Amino acid sequence: MKFSEYKYERPDLEQVQKLYADYIDELKEAQDADKFMIVFNKLNQMRNHITSMKTIASLRYTINTADEFYEKENDYWDEYSPFYQQLDTRLYKTIMESDLLDELKKRIPSTFFGIISCQLKAFDDAIMEDLQQENRVATQYDKLKASAKIEFEGKIYNLPGISALCESKDRELRKKASEAKFKFYEEHEAEFDRIYDELVQVRDRMAKKLGFKNFTELGYLRMTRLDYDENMVADYRKEVLENVVPLACELVKRQKERLCLDKMEYYDLNVEFESGNPTPKGHCKELVEKARQMYHELSKETGEFFDMMIDRELLDLESKPNKAGGGYCSYISEYESPFIFSNFNGTSGDVDVLTHEAGHAFQVYSSRHHAIPELEFPTYESCEIHSMSMEFITWPWSHLFFGEDTAKYHFLHLSSAVKFLPYGVLVDHFQHEVYNHPHMTPQERKATWRKLEKMYLPYKNYEGCDFLERGNYWFQQGHIFSDPFYYIDYTLAQACSLQFWKRCQEHDPDMWKDYVAICKAGGTQSFLEIVRTAHLTSPFERGSLKEIVDFVKIYLDNVDDKKL
Repeated sequence: MKFSEYKYERPDLEQVQKLYADYIDELKEAQDADKFMIVFNKLNQMRNHITSMKTIASLRYTINTADEFYEKENDYWDEYSPFYQQLDTRLYKTIMESDLLDELKKRIPSTFFGIISCQLKAFDDAIMEDLQQENRVATQYDKLKASAKIEFEGKIYNLPGISALCESKDRELRKKASEAKFKFYEEHEAEFDRIYDELVQVRDRMAKKLGFKNFTELGYLRMTRLDYDENMVADYRKEVLENVVPLACELVKRQKERLCLDKMEYYDLNVEFESGNPTPKGHCKELVEKARQMYHELSKETGEFFDMMIDRELLDLESKPNKAGGGYCSYISEYESPFIFSNFNGTSGDVDVLTHEAGHAFQVYSSRHHAIPELEFPTYESCEIHSMSMEFITWPWSHLFFGEDTAKYHFLHLSSAVKFLPYGVLVDHFQHEVYNHPHMTPQERKATWRKLEKMYLPYKNYEGCDFLERGNYWFQQGHIFSDPFYYIDYTLAQACSLQFWKRCQEHDPDMWKDYVAICKAGGTQSFLEIVRTAHLTSPFERGSLKEIVDFVKIYLDNVDDKKL
């Protein structure tokens, strides 16, 4: 069955509430763990149906934000998702208060109990209206970005389209394209400010209602961080500042020399080579077929997986009018179907999507046997290990996509991973400052961003662009608006993925076995447990980041990048 044939029906909330109540009564009356698990499994089937309907509606809406039917369905889920969350909370309380809890912990992976403990602390009926408001306002951000119609040299571009021109090897063209892109953001500056301020205030209000001193505490619970805390993250940021920022600055200096520039401007940073960045050879359908060949040659498991993705039309990759921006992987549990959403724009990022999002999709495909919804995916930072590592594991097939530019792509990909780490911790540090000081004005937030940007990305020069110099670059970063505190996760995973890359370089025979093992684990292990299962070193371990960065530096120093 193809994705277009997947049936969508809005759940009847009243009926769902009644069924939930009946199931919870049965759970409370269960005399032993066997009977409890039978009822729990039935309830999970219903929960999987509900989440599948929500996911289908969200996918079809983001594919076409002008679709009136799915726009209304998206509005419904914005409004009513907290009521379904309320039902899950009742289930969680029933489990944690059960006399059978000790027996249940022998049958259900421990991460489930850690996750639901976080959720119980993060939700209460008192914040229902606040959650609804948060959903509505976050959707306004997505709609605002999707509405972009940027006139440039006689054509109309959306944000992914104009962003591709910002990577042009023609310096004047990329300058003008960058100016046009940021003009859109500047024209809507007041709207972005208003949206974010409303999100900060509603999140702070929820935290206070739940008894937390600020949203930072609540945010960590919502992200279900099971085995690390704010202090560990702060120490990790210092490690990045000490060990990664110097190499990132060195790489930007090499970039300036490759481009034969006296000074790097903000619009030059996305272009790595005077001859232009490596671009994929072929259009969307060709790239997908090359990816099919790659995944068949990589392993039997990945070949079967990618065939299924193509046959069921579970990839929507091309940018088009009214399509939401960005890229992501979702999972429709009722159909055991991952789904990859993206906006191809002719840059190397198109291939990154076919590996990064496919890494997510392969993981959840591999762990689809876990019937408990909370365990389909691991927590966020662990999810990104699978995706970012897949980008590096597939290096031997880069020639299929880039041909003679393969070496250029490898240098770009690896050096970009290094330069991403400081940016990633900047996004995290900024959010800590925002939510620890929720009453900052929009101008104070922007000043905070610019201050931190100068610390983590000291090479950035916004001369001639007052909008960015005032600290507005982060308007582009959707996570800051829609998924607070979801970003340090990428950097932790990047540190792990670079270890997988190192193992590939060293031809470690156990590398693929370890990768598949953590994919199959799904959400049954916490972040640090997954790191151990994969035989990696924790990024929180002092010195581990320096070790891998030093290895990367040796590799990059041995590349004559001026010849690429």
